[in-house]
Amino acid sequence: MLRAGNASEPGGEMVGRVADVGPEVPAAWLGKRVGGVVLEGVYADYVLAAPALVTELPADVGAAAGLAVVRGGLVAMGAVRSGGDIAGKSLLITAAASGTGHLAVQIARALGAKRIVGAVGAIDKAGFVRECGADAVVAYDDPWDERFDVIVDGVGGSLVPRAVRALAPRGRLVAYSAGGGSVEVGSLLADLKTVTGFSIGLLARTQPELIESCRSQLWKLLADGAIRPQYTEYAVHRLDEAIASIQERRNTGRVALRMDTSAL
Repeated sequence: MLRAGNASEPGGEMVGRVADVGPEVPAAWLGKRVGGVVLEGVYADYVLAAPALVTELPADVGAAAGLAVVRGGLVAMGAVRSGGDIAGKSLLITAAASGTGHLAVQIARALGAKRIVGAVGAIDKAGFVRECGADAVVAYDDPWDERFDVIVDGVGGSLVPRAVRALAPRGRLVAYSAGGGSVEVGSLLADLKTVTGFSIGLLARTQPELIESCRSQLWKLLADGAIRPQYTEYAVHRLDEAIASIQERRNTGRVALRMDTSAL
């Protein structure tokens, strides 16, 4: 977005300490270490955050690990759980090397999936995805001959109809990407397939208790070592390198930008 000129002050995920609060926010928040999402101006020493979009981080969770989990982990948990009870089932997870996807692989394993296949744009990321817990890895250009009970798609576009075809009878596709894509309804009928959309934003506004349930489960999985967030950390003066790594799809896991080590 920055390179294309579509955003001069983009928002995004952040971790930091509360320096000040508004008149309707309890003073007890002052000094707490929190993580969440801000809608603009994330590349700054100070950001303005809505209380509903941040949460306190556990004391033993590092800043970069917290950044990887606080939003991407919520999306991954919500998307995987939207597939229903996955214990004993087979899953295909696209964008499996991404900040959200690599956590979805680990969460699926922790929730008892029988077989997990990660799909990636570049097969040189296969080793990383296997280290996250996938049993096998396929590239987007490879034929998808296997059939899956649940597919969690973070890519969209032309992968959507392919994902539908790769579903087993009564299988479910969970789509959480902003990449669009079309589904031919007739392709769902014979095998009783289902397509489910997922948005963390709507749940945060309408079912905050569900968000808290997902968040509590995430922190427990992290504390137990069942999920291991992966990230590449850049100092703020290397912002151009960080953006290039995402734009060129070289990153594995989350990309984190450190503004001020003394603040975290």
